[in-house]
Amino acid sequence: MTITAAQTAPESPAVSALLTPARLGALRLPNRLVMAPMTRNRAGADGVPGPLMAGYYAQRASAGLIIAEAATPNAVGQTYPNIPAIHRPEHVAGWRTVTDAVRAAGGRMFLQLQHGGRIGHPENNLAGLTPVAPSPIPLPEGIHTPGGHQESVVPEEMTADQIAATVADFASAARNAVDAGFEGVEVHAANGYLLHQFLAGNTNHRTDAYGGPVAHRIRFVVEVVRAVAAAIGPERVGVRVAPGITVNGIEEGDTEAIYPALLGALDGLGLAYLHVVFADPGSALFREIRTAWRGPLIANPVLGWGGPLPDDAGRAAGERLLAAGADLIALGRSFLANPDLVHRIEVGGPINQVREAGLMYTGGAEGYTDYPTLAAAPRA
Repeated sequence: MTITAAQTAPESPAVSALLTPARLGALRLPNRLVMAPMTRNRAGADGVPGPLMAGYYAQRASAGLIIAEAATPNAVGQTYPNIPAIHRPEHVAGWRTVTDAVRAAGGRMFLQLQHGGRIGHPENNLAGLTPVAPSPIPLPEGIHTPGGHQESVVPEEMTADQIAATVADFASAARNAVDAGFEGVEVHAANGYLLHQFLAGNTNHRTDAYGGPVAHRIRFVVEVVRAVAAAIGPERVGVRVAPGITVNGIEEGDTEAIYPALLGALDGLGLAYLHVVFADPGSALFREIRTAWRGPLIANPVLGWGGPLPDDAGRAAGERLLAAGADLIALGRSFLANPDLVHRIEVGGPINQVREAGLMYTGGAEGYTDYPTLAAAPRA
């Protein structure tokens, strides 16, 4: 029997569940792939985003949702050099150029709000402010500054007035984000930054209403989220958590008690989503979170930080998380190296690997906007 060319042609890749449409509040998402927030240090020294950032995000507008990198809600909350901010009019104007570019390319964006807490340095903010934190416990490792790598400073313990002012700053930053054209914001309560520092036992030694038992340690996070939700509407607000993650010197001590209490306090607010970092679909903790959280759940799979990306850029890991109950899948490095990641998954194309880590934070176009896309190919 003669075998025709049509019979020998490779089969089209099966349509991935990651490419099915979804809803997030009032937003219609064309697929379930979320570009995770990733610090890239490409803003100006004053925290204002520029044209390079607008181009970077517009390249990746095919994601179902982009969560833009962490922006600081006040001056003292700045972590590292050249981190974007969202507390002054010029920040709003700079971010507006980014959201306009993404919207013109067909995309949708949330902005992550992050206060560094003890992760900061007087040389990293223009006002020369000493970092603040729940307790005067410094970051165990040093920190990068414009003058090079330096020892961390001892943060000032936040007073009750400073806590209240910071809550108000988060709410103001959320309003600024909406004014800048974002669909909503993500409150960053993960990865060892200020809100996570209040949750963790090794960074929160307070004896007042914000320290001690779990009910007190979750209070600051709950107050911030409620204030942000009141400012812009709960349907525009997501929260990112990292249960059990020890990055940036965090040791929670009682993870299994913190997150049921926190989610119980937040679940009834009608928030846009919960975003779980390094989610493992086989873990009891992930199953407990999925059961406790009745709203949309974004899950960030474990792909091995610092190692090579898997050949499918995380497709299989994401599909496993969807099958385990996640609604959307957040990928970071996969989108960093593959601006057309959605198309590559759709056609089963090869992926770019992330270049050397040094290009993550160097401030230029190299390793940022120069990753190649696939040549135009027929859709599967």
